[in-house]
Amino acid sequence: MALQVDVAILGGGLHGLSCALQLARQGAEVVVLERDWIGRHASTANAGGVRTLNRDRQELDLGLAALTLWSSLPEMLDEDCGFRPVGQVRIARTETDFATEAARVQALQSDGYTHEEMINANDLKALLPQLGPECAGASYARNDGAADPHLTLRAFRRAAERAGARMMEGVTVTQLSRHNTYWDLDGIVHAPNIVVAAGAWSGSLARSLGDELPSRVRASMMTVTERTSPFPGPVVGCVGAALSLKQTTAGTLVIGGGVQGRADLNTGRSQVDFERLAIGLRLPLQLFPCLEHVRITRCWTGIEALTPDHLPVIGPSPRREGVFYCYGFSGHGFELAPITGFVLADLIAGHAPRWPLKALCPSRFWK
Repeated sequence: MALQVDVAILGGGLHGLSCALQLARQGAEVVVLERDWIGRHASTANAGGVRTLNRDRQELDLGLAALTLWSSLPEMLDEDCGFRPVGQVRIARTETDFATEAARVQALQSDGYTHEEMINANDLKALLPQLGPECAGASYARNDGAADPHLTLRAFRRAAERAGARMMEGVTVTQLSRHNTYWDLDGIVHAPNIVVAAGAWSGSLARSLGDELPSRVRASMMTVTERTSPFPGPVVGCVGAALSLKQTTAGTLVIGGGVQGRADLNTGRSQVDFERLAIGLRLPLQLFPCLEHVRITRCWTGIEALTPDHLPVIGPSPRREGVFYCYGFSGHGFELAPITGFVLADLIAGHAPRWPLKALCPSRFWK
């Protein structure tokens, strides 16, 4: 017999788990169905950046709300996620870049946002003593930081399970059909509500439901070095370049930022493109010449969804009753994970969203 639940969540990544947690805590019967294993793809293949710095205005309020939750996650989840509020900087290498970045931050501040500031070359050097010369300054979000993706995934999963959510791994849903008041998922699960949170596979699920939501695939590459001398300072990004660099508590350096490998949705596998990776690693060496002799120990890539406007799809289907979407975070969804569960729980309960979602709703693609 099919399992009867209130909400079936398709996808066992961080956002699916966040939804499961908040729904279960509100008393809903919830099951998470994952085609591989929980956290198989982008949720554990990312850099762990907790970043409001330079976020798109359309998702900034949601990002700021999420940031307020990160410091309280140990209490909310009863486990540590490894969050360190070390700040994030976006380095401007030239005076032109600095002026452009300063104008962006000034516009933010004029609209009442106070989470970003500009720092000059001397202040940047004080934050990052290893930084080479010839940088004009940076934008700075001092409350940003980074967390451990594996600790975070484990904490959300355990919290969701303690709240009563069920996990079904190795289950690929191929048929979704509506029967009066519930959805039938391959005869395995019956639920009046489903949440499509399957990352790069969400687009095909949406099409099977009659929702044409454009989605492509990303395969961002990550690099980890050997343990090195202390590298204090904030997480490092750079204007006009794909870069994220930070030191872990183990002493290794994690380098990412969006340099792309190759992905195959049919097999669910991705590959590192070593030529592109080598090109992408030139920038951190230019910024930090002291890293010249630090050795790489491993690298990897993960599969994630990319939308045309690089904004996530969050909200109800305008065409299919009981269908909700939460995917397409386009390389910057990790920071939002704590808040998306609250958002989807509100929407499924029929409550008005507490944060602006109009620019993220599925119907924006059909204008």
